[in-house]
Amino acid sequence: MPPGRSTVGLSFGDGAAGSYLALPAGSATNRVLEQLDFTIATKRPTLENSSLLDGDVAAQDAMQELHTGITREKLPRKKGAPTQALEESAPVPDTSIAHEPIATYNLPSAQPYTRAQARQELFVSDELLDAALAALHRRRNLILQGPPGTGKTFLARRLAWLELGATDAGRIELIQFHPSYSYEDFVQGFRPDAQGTFRLQDGVLPAFCERAAADPERPYFLLIDELNRGNLSRIFGELLLLLEADKRGPAHAVRLPYTPADAPRFYMPGNVFVIGTMNLADRSLAPLDYALRRRFAFVELVPEFGVPLQEFLAAQQVPVPVIQRLVDRLTDLNLTIADDPELGPDFRIGHSYFCQPPPTLPLPTHGSAWYSSRK
Repeated sequence: MPPGRSTVGLSFGDGAAGSYLALPAGSATNRVLEQLDFTIATKRPTLENSSLLDGDVAAQDAMQELHTGITREKLPRKKGAPTQALEESAPVPDTSIAHEPIATYNLPSAQPYTRAQARQELFVSDELLDAALAALHRRRNLILQGPPGTGKTFLARRLAWLELGATDAGRIELIQFHPSYSYEDFVQGFRPDAQGTFRLQDGVLPAFCERAAADPERPYFLLIDELNRGNLSRIFGELLLLLEADKRGPAHAVRLPYTPADAPRFYMPGNVFVIGTMNLADRSLAPLDYALRRRFAFVELVPEFGVPLQEFLAAQQVPVPVIQRLVDRLTDLNLTIADDPELGPDFRIGHSYFCQPPPTLPLPTHGSAWYSSRK
């Protein structure tokens, strides 16, 4: 048979052994097939001097390596040796036990954090900072929203540090929602353990609330980055009720769907605060429904190209003419974007794109090159 020629293998059921007939692809077979009891055994292009079975084994090995990362050890095949015997003799790695990578770091030690330090790091006004802290105290749940690059996650962490009075990573949990994030990841569900057995396991929130409940005199902060990238109704479930400031504590505990009827009920401790961030420019994201929106306070962040940013860039040795050109052009560009009916203020360019001058570049002499690389 010429190389690359496609064939159709037909097995006819006229006895225990049956018979086999190979027909070239494209042959007129309908009249014959309509009169016979048959099954199609193979229908695939083959190469000269290559068996069909070898091709199937190679495909299976490739799929196994693709999905598991395990490569089957190849043994030399003797001429005429059955493929099945060769397959049985090949050692298969033990994959019965899986584990997460072992952490090779320790959490940084807590350092005092004051309002003065926050004012040095943040570009927002004192009024906006005070409004964010007041809203957090009032609702216990806060969402920072704005265009990309306006420092939402940066501010969220520093709001937590201000309330804690220190950079205590042990009382802050940072997670990020995404389209694949689910109730089973966040609250509770059946997930495989190290042996591959599905067991009921707590998600991020119950474990975090358990730590907070054991330390009721100090605040704990759950930071949720990209809050609106997940399916919020599915992720939070019945916990929408417990998010409200007046529904905290054991008196408002609810039974989680996966737990037995006699298991302890779950509640949100009063010392847990939730800060989320929302990117308003991504129109593929669904807006928050009213039931969730009314449980959060909202603070709007905007691009900040004022004096604090200019002083920060000057401290990084960015030349003054480059700073002035950046501020003038970005201010004009953001006005144009905000006035564009196809875009709007949610698509303005944030200041954080320009907050990381390269440490290896001598900015006094290469400031223009750094500015051009930001475009």
